[in-house]
Amino acid sequence: MAEDTVTRASNNKRAVDQVEYPSNSLPGLKEKDALAVAQAGGQVVESLIFEMEQELTAAGGLRKGFFDLQFKDPRHFTWVIVVFASMGGLLSGLDQSLISGANLYLPKDLHLDTRQNSLVNSGMPLGAVGGALILGPCNEWFGRRGSIIISTILYTIGAALEAGAMNFGMIVGGRVILGLGVGLEGGTVPVYVAETVERRIRGNLVSLYQFNIALGEVLGYAVAAMFLRVEGNWRYILGSSLVFSTIMFFGMLFLPESPRYLMLKGRTLDAFKVWKRIRGVETEEAKEEFFVMKVSVLDEQHSVVEGAKNKNMPWMDFFTVPRARRALVYANIMILLGQLTGVNAIMYYMSVLMHQIGFDEEKANYMSLVGGGSLLLGTIPACFLMEKFGRRFWANAMLPGFFVGLAIIGGSYYIDVETNPNGAIACYLVGLILYMGFFGCYACLTWVVPSEVYPTYLRHWGMTTSDALLFLASFVVTYNFSAMQEAMTPTGLMLGFYGGIAVLGWFYQLLFMPETKDMSLEQIDLLFEKPTKEIVAMNLKNTAQAMSNFFHFRWTAKSQDAARAASPPAGGMMEKDEKDSI
Repeated sequence: MAEDTVTRASNNKRAVDQVEYPSNSLPGLKEKDALAVAQAGGQVVESLIFEMEQELTAAGGLRKGFFDLQFKDPRHFTWVIVVFASMGGLLSGLDQSLISGANLYLPKDLHLDTRQNSLVNSGMPLGAVGGALILGPCNEWFGRRGSIIISTILYTIGAALEAGAMNFGMIVGGRVILGLGVGLEGGTVPVYVAETVERRIRGNLVSLYQFNIALGEVLGYAVAAMFLRVEGNWRYILGSSLVFSTIMFFGMLFLPESPRYLMLKGRTLDAFKVWKRIRGVETEEAKEEFFVMKVSVLDEQHSVVEGAKNKNMPWMDFFTVPRARRALVYANIMILLGQLTGVNAIMYYMSVLMHQIGFDEEKANYMSLVGGGSLLLGTIPACFLMEKFGRRFWANAMLPGFFVGLAIIGGSYYIDVETNPNGAIACYLVGLILYMGFFGCYACLTWVVPSEVYPTYLRHWGMTTSDALLFLASFVVTYNFSAMQEAMTPTGLMLGFYGGIAVLGWFYQLLFMPETKDMSLEQIDLLFEKPTKEIVAMNLKNTAQAMSNFFHFRWTAKSQDAARAASPPAGGMMEKDEKDSI
């Protein structure tokens, strides 16, 4: 195996040595091969960096303006990028939870009926659907940085309209505009961070986006509690996000465009200028990554041209190519399971729900921090241990937790608040903590799974679809929450509808959800090439093995390997790739 890798690297090195840099043609060189070439022989990489340095010198060197932030140690730039760009997650979470506190006062002041207030609550996810749909064009025309700046402007306009709303139309307009910013930023920030930071910490830093969303939701409940006793409190509550969107707007002015986007647009020298500012070219790792980035961009462009079966409309492959169709169904069912179990509706109406079980208006706002805090804490294990235990473990362990939490919440409504208020409150809070805590882990999957299962040439279309579907499902659940509570009763909605979807989703995942932990994108491609019945058979075998390991206390990789060696499956031992997909 090692000899094959070296041989392939040497062959690719000879091929690349014949190419003049910077070039738009690296015939036959794939991203995985580029990494092998870079590691096998430094001369190839050095020649590219040398010629880029010559071009940079001829162009007058790096520009040093007021907004051209630069550090002596380029690695410090990583944390500046993460702080300001990931503030988008904080803003997204903040604006999702601020409405919860405002819900207790806003309908009375603007004389809204139940349906009108439902539209106010669901206006943001509705606008986010539009933001997700313009994600592609905005990223194409304005770049990653430009799209994030546009989203902060939309945040600011929307928050200002909310705070100054004088009637139903104005508050809905503000919520929809705010949602446009949420949808646009939500699909852009993770990509921007992934394209600018070091690959060895990329996964952890992108995972922080979900953590920031949860942190923003907790902050939103805290901000609502701060303004409770202020006259016109809901205006201050909803307008408070102006502070954060303004900070983020000015912070983004100092950040550069994504070097990968610039490379994709053929602006190789501009990409190199950015790379020198944010990563430098002093280390071998930084040089190799720049080389691999160039090759991978060309490889992706080649994949779009050559990989699509429907040349004029590549997105049609989602319907005509089984591998692409499986990825589309799999990723988007994960999205729907995350949303149709009611999390955003519960987040938006948290204070109202607390009021329903016996808290007065002020305490209802304070107690909303319990749900938000549970969600925040729930994201932490997945952020650190996602790769250790795998996608199937987190998904299949979390959905039963949803159901238990929802069952306890539903049962709390049967306890008479007047005769046993402490019992009703305790039961509800225990259920809420379980539900939100388990969802915190599951929420990370709704970002991770879509980002890795789509074919390279369809990833842009797939992510747009998943992003739009996420917010569309959030809108449907949030808008219909009040009506569904009336029609189904609170217990029927929590336990029957949301809990029922969790149960159905658990069986779906056991059967149809493959494991993609530790797999390269090429291995994931091969996995989704398999017919669905083979994936189901593999999942059933792996589930039986996992259950056997659990009940026989084989919880370490060493003991599991020993069990496999003692009783190999029919047909011989599994290949490594199949074991990795458990």
